[in-house]
Amino acid sequence: MSSLTSPADHNQMFHGFSLAAISLVHLVVFALPALAVLIAPGTGAAEEELLIFAVVSEAPKDKTHVAVKASINDVASDTRLIASDSILSNPVWKKLEICHALRADGAKVPEGYRVTTVRVIDASMLPMTLQSFAGDCLIKKAIDIAPLVD
Repeated sequence: MSSLTSPADHNQMFHGFSLAAISLVHLVVFALPALAVLIAPGTGAAEEELLIFAVVSEAPKDKTHVAVKASINDVASDTRLIASDSILSNPVWKKLEICHALRADGAKVPEGYRVTTVRVIDASMLPMTLQSFAGDCLIKKAIDIAPLVD
């Protein structure tokens, strides 16, 4: 590398790299990935993967849409979990019952949340926003089922 001869030459160089090279690196590192996210088909804020904790609130009749009380970012609401094709064959999903506590990953869709992974968890592992609902649900289920045991 040649030595710098004037302040103008010094302004064009930064630790041996030209400003054009630095600008190119910034473009590749910062701008192009952001642009790829904007133009990639099927991506966007509406399909952001979310962590969903849920309690099944009604006996599932149709396994493709399950009514739940869900907590997303510690905000509880009544919604529906919609099974993706891979979830429909999941043994956990096939055996869903009222009051089951779930941990799922999914994306917001107009009908509810499209689920991509699901696990049954103990109700004590639910966020506080759902624990009282899960407890009440289990007590009600026990009272409704207890007379049928005899």
